[in-house]
Amino acid sequence: MIFDPPFIPATLLCRYKRFLADVRFRDGVIVTAHCPNTGTMLGCTEPGSDAWVSVSDNAKRKYPHTLEIVRARTGLVGVNTARANRIIEQALKAGAIRQLTDYPELRREVAVPDEKGRFDFLLDGRGDGRCYVEVKSMTLALEDGRGAFPDAVSERASRHVRALARQVEAGHRGVLLFCVQHTGISYATLADEIDAAYGESVRGAVAAGVEVLAYGCDVAPTGIALCEELEVRLAKR
Repeated sequence: MIFDPPFIPATLLCRYKRFLADVRFRDGVIVTAHCPNTGTMLGCTEPGSDAWVSVSDNAKRKYPHTLEIVRARTGLVGVNTARANRIIEQALKAGAIRQLTDYPELRREVAVPDEKGRFDFLLDGRGDGRCYVEVKSMTLALEDGRGAFPDAVSERASRHVRALARQVEAGHRGVLLFCVQHTGISYATLADEIDAAYGESVRGAVAAGVEVLAYGCDVAPTGIALCEELEVRLAKR
């Protein structure tokens, strides 16, 4: 995913009201930017951190600027979680996720069969059944390169995982895919200390046959791209 023009450098002053952040540009101008991240952004909101924002030409937007990247203590972080699905979509189309290649059909935001809610992607047409994919953006970096999800309690995330398990039980394939938008993360885990119920939901889904994958990202103001596969460690710490 190439950003043209590149994101604008700034300094993060604060994040507040969940979806807002104040940043100061190099010329001293301070603006309020939209912060498209439903989590706590734990470790990514230190005042004075380097940040990068995009700007929209949509005149109807109340806040034309969007907080995109923050420099955390251990690396650059793509904090716009809405970009995770686009990054994964591009990677799927390019065949960059080795476990999910050779599916000629790709659909976005597909309804969960016989349930409320939607999965991020449906892969089909390969001849061996459907594959439902749920994408989660991982940005929480802890000790020794450990990445963890989620960074806040999320019943919605647990519900998605349980829905994947039910599709596997129905004879389909289910994949939970962590898009790791933090250059300081070297392996992925579950944040049981934050949301124990989610950890149990994931482990139960794995026991039912759901696959869990994690891929890191190269994060830069000029673009974000999926890169190497990361180890996933699901055991409780």
